[in-house]
Amino acid sequence: MKEQAADAVRPVVEWLQTQGLVLGARILSAALILLVGAFVIKCISAFIRRTLEQRVKGENEMLVKFVVSVAVKTCWAFLFVVVLGRLGVEVGPLVAGLGATGLIIGFAFQESLGSLAAGIMLALNKPFKVGDFVTVAGFEGTVKALDMMAVTLATVDNRRVTIPNKSAWGSPIVNYTALGMRRVDLLFSVAYGTDLAAARALVLETVSKVPGALADPAPVSMVSALDDSSIKIGARAWCRSDDYWAVYNGAVEAVNNAFVAGGISQPFPQVDVHMKN
Repeated sequence: MKEQAADAVRPVVEWLQTQGLVLGARILSAALILLVGAFVIKCISAFIRRTLEQRVKGENEMLVKFVVSVAVKTCWAFLFVVVLGRLGVEVGPLVAGLGATGLIIGFAFQESLGSLAAGIMLALNKPFKVGDFVTVAGFEGTVKALDMMAVTLATVDNRRVTIPNKSAWGSPIVNYTALGMRRVDLLFSVAYGTDLAAARALVLETVSKVPGALADPAPVSMVSALDDSSIKIGARAWCRSDDYWAVYNGAVEAVNNAFVAGGISQPFPQVDVHMKN
């Protein structure tokens, strides 16, 4: 019985004597490569981030994160291949298999890859940033988050809308806050027979006093159109982008009150019918 046990153990002992030291050396060297590689990757990541942040000056954090992430993942993939090769694993078939798998995944996720490519274009062109009020893919709201795959908006009625970057980049983008100022366009109706010069002067004076309306560029007023039952008097004022709705609503209310106080009629749509005997 003892002889049978010894015969069973003998091949294991012989293998450890002949190959154990080699295997141990391979495992030790692979672990050392892994530790050194992890440190090098950390240094590479910090270097790339620091270099990109100096170039973009903090204006494009999304692109910085994406480039750093791709670089780090690529380095880790290369490091694992080196470690597996050091352990004696045949990495040739593995790399070929990964290539074929990547091709299949590329076909399966081509929509996601399209959004990723669009995310790169958004990051490079910077049509908007977090905090801007925009219209994207037919949706209007404040940009709350953006990454390489999607843009998240908060609409004025407090809905969260997530738009794939492919749709965002593939549609017209309107940024209402990028330039810092907006023009407020107003339109008021007065009755035929109204003293237009006096009405225009009253509109201009009233709009100029609305809180938030800028003195430079100065507001202007004009006769805009002759409609069927009224004359349209337009006004244009400039304001800071954040003050747009306050100025718009304030101007509408103030001009209406000024018309009432000044006795200027604001007609509703009407039709005059003449009967012929």
